[in-house]
Amino acid sequence: MASSSMDFSQFGISKEEKDKLVEEIIRYMLFKTHGHSGCPIKRDELTHLVTKNYKQRNLPTFVINEAKEKLSSIFGYEMRELQRSLPSSKTQALPSQQSVADAKSYVLISQLPSDVYEKYVVDVNTAHFSGFTFAVVSVVCLAGGKMSEESLWSQIKKMGLSADDKSHAVLGNIQHALELLVQQRYLQKNKVSGPEGNIVYYELAERALDGPISDKIKEYTSQIVRDNISTAAA
Repeated sequence: MASSSMDFSQFGISKEEKDKLVEEIIRYMLFKTHGHSGCPIKRDELTHLVTKNYKQRNLPTFVINEAKEKLSSIFGYEMRELQRSLPSSKTQALPSQQSVADAKSYVLISQLPSDVYEKYVVDVNTAHFSGFTFAVVSVVCLAGGKMSEESLWSQIKKMGLSADDKSHAVLGNIQHALELLVQQRYLQKNKVSGPEGNIVYYELAERALDGPISDKIKEYTSQIVRDNISTAAA
């Protein structure tokens, strides 16, 4: 605690002011996560909450880090930082320092054990979308992490879903459901010009490439491959 107090003293603001900033970051994370379907929140948005009234260098980082600690210890959430991934067709360009900073975002991940989370937290009304997310991301993963829009919709149709379905009983508008995966940064959508015209590709984005989710997907897809090999051998 003493070192934290010493670190804080360099900014020349009161403890009350600092605590208010931390609370504002926490509120913003909780309410925006809930109100925007869990879409990642840009670091730039959080930084602005601090810099709109305070100009001290490194104060945003200090406040965000303390908000992370409190979200974990009080609310049971990991405020996980993601680095925005670029489509493979654009990775050759070196990003500027500013663009790297702009590319950082945060999501909230429950720290509850999975069985407790599923029993007491998961909303049965939204659980179907989690299944859709996992299935679509796994399909893209099995395709090598990238596939054309046409190929992806072909696979989605095998799940009994259609791009023309605007009022699916549980998922609603299927095209909107797929677009939400892009907004949530499980997938990224990129148009590539070629000799036959423009082709739209879907590719795994940072949310799907992040450690815990990536590990689950790899485990699931590996099991699919093993099952297919066993069936073929039989």
